[in-house]
Amino acid sequence: MEFLTHVLGLRKPVQDYRKFKLSAINEPKYQHIKLLGGWLVYFALYFLTENLIPASACHVVHSAVDDLIPFNEYFLLFYCWWYVLIVISLGYFLLYDIQKFKELQVFIMVTQAIAMVIYIVYPSIQLLRPEVMPHDNFLCGLMSFIYAFDTPTGVCPSLHVAYSLGIGIVWCKYKDASWWWKALVVISVIMISISVMFVKQHSFIDVMAAIPLGIIAYLLVYGKHSIVTQQNTLQSGARKTE
Repeated sequence: MEFLTHVLGLRKPVQDYRKFKLSAINEPKYQHIKLLGGWLVYFALYFLTENLIPASACHVVHSAVDDLIPFNEYFLLFYCWWYVLIVISLGYFLLYDIQKFKELQVFIMVTQAIAMVIYIVYPSIQLLRPEVMPHDNFLCGLMSFIYAFDTPTGVCPSLHVAYSLGIGIVWCKYKDASWWWKALVVISVIMISISVMFVKQHSFIDVMAAIPLGIIAYLLVYGKHSIVTQQNTLQSGARKTE
């Protein structure tokens, strides 16, 4: 492990999780892990909204810009890179900077919560997907597979874009990140945001709607009344009383 740490240029993790047990989740040094529970809530709500809100009750999201953007399966590479980038970012900060882990996960949870309320109050659907894939290749096959389990409902605002904004913001604020990694993340955020339109998973309107959502999350994470700061204060108070 020390050899890999030296070769990869990574310092030792700030928190050793090898002895972590679920029963210790309320201990101050492990409490931040509970933030990952937000994903369980999100997936539960995602399942409910996908299955309980009929397409007939959804409002069609469409703009003239969408008609100018052709389907291009190669953008699926950037679309899928989003999943990897989330895991890399949360995993890295979980090991090497707990404060940044909190900032990113809270940012994601805020966007999830607001988006889910919107999906329920104003259900949306996009009808942009091609009826027949233009090519018979691996990427088109994979895109068809994604279409099969991910319905075109609950699309506005785009969480693909909102999460990406959070990832980009947190990495750019991370002083220990190299300039080339920050540049790669920024480029990734741009390409991911563009990709959702080229693979016809989102409308241009969905992308634009994700921007104010990201601004709200930013203010709640880094603003005067920061959720993360309040959480740190509560945890510091808990440590003092022990």
